[in-house]
Amino acid sequence: MIVVEDVHKHFGGFHAVDGASLEIAKGSITGLIGPNGAGKTTLFNVIAGVLQPTSGRVTMDGEDITGLPPHTLFSKGLLRTFQIAHEFASMTCRENLMMVPGGQSGERLWDTWFGRKRIAEEERALRAKADEVLEFLTIEHLAEHKAGQVSGGQKKLLELGRTMMVDAKIVFLDEVGAGVNRTLLNTIGDAIIRLNKERGYTFVVIEHDMDFIERLCDPVICMAEGKVLAQGTLAEIKANEQVIEAYLGTGLKNKDKLEATP
Repeated sequence: MIVVEDVHKHFGGFHAVDGASLEIAKGSITGLIGPNGAGKTTLFNVIAGVLQPTSGRVTMDGEDITGLPPHTLFSKGLLRTFQIAHEFASMTCRENLMMVPGGQSGERLWDTWFGRKRIAEEERALRAKADEVLEFLTIEHLAEHKAGQVSGGQKKLLELGRTMMVDAKIVFLDEVGAGVNRTLLNTIGDAIIRLNKERGYTFVVIEHDMDFIERLCDPVICMAEGKVLAQGTLAEIKANEQVIEAYLGTGLKNKDKLEATP
């Protein structure tokens, strides 16, 4: 579905992404892991059009999408979330969802005068869909709450709900578990699995919580220093010497081996 070919992203002399190549299969939940500074979020930003690559190519279903802006990728069904939720704090959770779909009649000045019936019909349909999404995510009780007043985990669920309002094809989730308690993280995990199995969503997940990755993701891709080190099941990744060295360093890796020797 997504193919990344030899992508580089440089900031001056710093190579944040340094020749990364990978493939994301349609219908998968792919985990992207690696030490801090590995280039994971920068690669997300390049794929999602937030950053222009220095070089390299990104395709989606065979179409070259390299460097396309986020709003164009949004219309193609490629969406991403951020480490810190970006809600409209003064609006209700339901309203946050209702405003997601583009091209609404109420956005045009002419229609506010002469298309009021059409606007009202669209709003009823959007309200019904938003309520369905809130129920799917088990946060229907927050429909009338201001989005800025709900917890961090509930905001992450709301961001996931936004992707459902436009029936996304592939969603990039950046540290969805950051600052989220275990109960809500399990709820988020349940929603991701259901969207994947019941609605065919493809997910790519950056996460440092290995229990969360193990529960959801296959395959798992590990990055370090802007490059892809390994890909496979989480068990295979954990056993990979390059991955161990990237996380622990050569000294600690050798120390662990010595301590494990009887």
